[in-house]
Amino acid sequence: MLRRRPSRDRIVPPLNFAPVERHLYRSGQPSPINFPFLKELNLKTIVWLAVEDPSDRFLNFADDNEITFEHLGLVTEGTNPWDQLTESSIIAALNIIMRKESYPLLVCCGMGRHRSGTVIGCLRRLQGWNLASISDEYRRFAGAKSGRVLIELHIEAFDTNAVEWDPENVPTWFKQRQLQRIQDKKQQDGDGEVEET
Repeated sequence: MLRRRPSRDRIVPPLNFAPVERHLYRSGQPSPINFPFLKELNLKTIVWLAVEDPSDRFLNFADDNEITFEHLGLVTEGTNPWDQLTESSIIAALNIIMRKESYPLLVCCGMGRHRSGTVIGCLRRLQGWNLASISDEYRRFAGAKSGRVLIELHIEAFDTNAVEWDPENVPTWFKQRQLQRIQDKKQQDGDGEVEET
């Protein structure tokens, strides 16, 4: 007979939680029921992208667990809070993501859909993903009828050269992917072909 765990022992991930890469995660705003799950991730950094302030409980959780909390969704005066993320917020988030000392890392916003999806979409551009795959991943979280075509266009037009990263300080998964892309390019160009004897 199966026994149910007491509710206080259950591990419940936040809304729209998903791994993005090794030790890089995305989600909606966690609530107290999600804190035991997040504790298991040993997070070092949380990137908060929502306009609204995170809950006090969430901030206390980060503080109690010595997690660096980066609030990047702030809007300046005269900015519509319903607009998409600013270019500077996206770049700031990606600059944090591209530093291995930030890991393990959680990128989150209110629901874990549009703002998190924008940053992850721009990260995928940096990784060299094709636009169809980026849109597919974005829509899995945002919904197919989300009406967020402007966000997808923003991701497509994002200038990946604006992101600063040190090849010696990037996460291992990024470094491995970059090396694979270089190797694939060499093979396509004929530089990596092995001569038959």
